[in-house]
Amino acid sequence: MAEESQAVTLLPYESAEDPAFDWCTALLADEGAGRNARLRSRSWLTIARWPGDVDLAARVADKLVENAVRHAKPFADGRIRLRLIVTADTHELLVEVDDAYPEFPGFENTTNQSVDAMPTGLRWVAHCRGRLSWGVLKDDDGVSGGKTVQAMLPVD
Repeated sequence: MAEESQAVTLLPYESAEDPAFDWCTALLADEGAGRNARLRSRSWLTIARWPGDVDLAARVADKLVENAVRHAKPFADGRIRLRLIVTADTHELLVEVDDAYPEFPGFENTTNQSVDAMPTGLRWVAHCRGRLSWGVLKDDDGVSGGKTVQAMLPVD
């Protein structure tokens, strides 16, 4: 029997507490975006002294960015955004990727499959016991401007 997916649909993460660490960058949406995300994430999580598995977390950032480049679309400046947030209370890591495509077709079906059946990029989220969610980005007037995909990774 195939192992069940650890990816769980959550409401987008929000906290009233200031995070222990918060870093954001805009990456050019090209064939090197995933690698760029992995290298930058590894560096910044090391600087932040995140107590989790930095290499696996950097790979999750790589895969989420790569998925955005392949399956979504960049913002008008040709970039997508990557953000790393370490929660103040549990020190879990939230990896967020924003793109300009406001939909995530098949999200529920994708994240409710066995790990073996999941698309390649999302397997890393499940492998790291990450919980996956997404939400529509809206501007101050409530107009959709894309989406945010989130993966919450545990420390251990």
